[in-house]
Amino acid sequence: MTATGDDRVLFDVEHEKRIATITLNNPSQRNSYDAAMRETIGRCLDQVAEDDDIVVVVLRGADGVFSTGADMNNAYGWYGKADGGEKAPAKSRPSQRRRLAVDRKSFGFYHNLMGFPKVTVAEVSGYALGGGFEMALMADIAVIAETTKIGMPATRFLGPALGSLHMFFHRLGPVLARRLLLTGDIIEAGTIAHLGVFTDTCEPDAVGARARYWAEKVAKMPADGVVIAKEAFRLVEQSQAYAGEEVASYLFHAYGTNLQFAPGEFNFVKTRAQHGTKEAFRLRDEHFHVPEP
Repeated sequence: MTATGDDRVLFDVEHEKRIATITLNNPSQRNSYDAAMRETIGRCLDQVAEDDDIVVVVLRGADGVFSTGADMNNAYGWYGKADGGEKAPAKSRPSQRRRLAVDRKSFGFYHNLMGFPKVTVAEVSGYALGGGFEMALMADIAVIAETTKIGMPATRFLGPALGSLHMFFHRLGPVLARRLLLTGDIIEAGTIAHLGVFTDTCEPDAVGARARYWAEKVAKMPADGVVIAKEAFRLVEQSQAYAGEEVASYLFHAYGTNLQFAPGEFNFVKTRAQHGTKEAFRLRDEHFHVPEP
């Protein structure tokens, strides 16, 4: 195991197999991640990209959970303070310029993952929500347990203009993308297996073995050929589906996280401050629950 400087991210390289593995190791928080953890993942990906002997990287989560995305225990804490600047007062919202600067950097991580030069295999089980859902969708090959809960629940308190919108529409299709982004619904992966969103939808107990199977299968391909193919894939996607994605993603996210709430609308940040995070999530789900007819 290679040291990462952050115990919440484990990094392992098997040169003889030409496979690297990055494990999100924050199980007490369902493998959610903060900015520092995400930067560590980015550094591990950089090592894989620069290692000529590695063809495949497996992305997984510890204890049977992939990732519930960005840590929302401190939503505005993601924006921190500018280099050399003063930290904003605890109760103030970050400025729009600060949002744009931070979101540009944040979405750079996802943009780089989507165009990563080596093959990415996602081993997905338990939960894949928010940024975890995005990473699962961005993987070249995604093996997912049929019981995995997927979706973008943060749209219920930050609005639908979240994430890599081009990627959602391209990978999910416009109908499913709109449904998940406009409702914040969390669904089981097995319910959309027929759509072919993920490479391999299987029983929960089989996810690890199936992900390993796909990784070893791809690792036998010519390394140069794989990298050339990945660049070709990126060119096609950028020209056909992702034009403007890099700017649009962080721009709309920055604007979308500065909402004004009308009376009767659910304000997660305010509710969390009054009742705590756990109760705020319960009240969120209660607010958005509509019985099906």
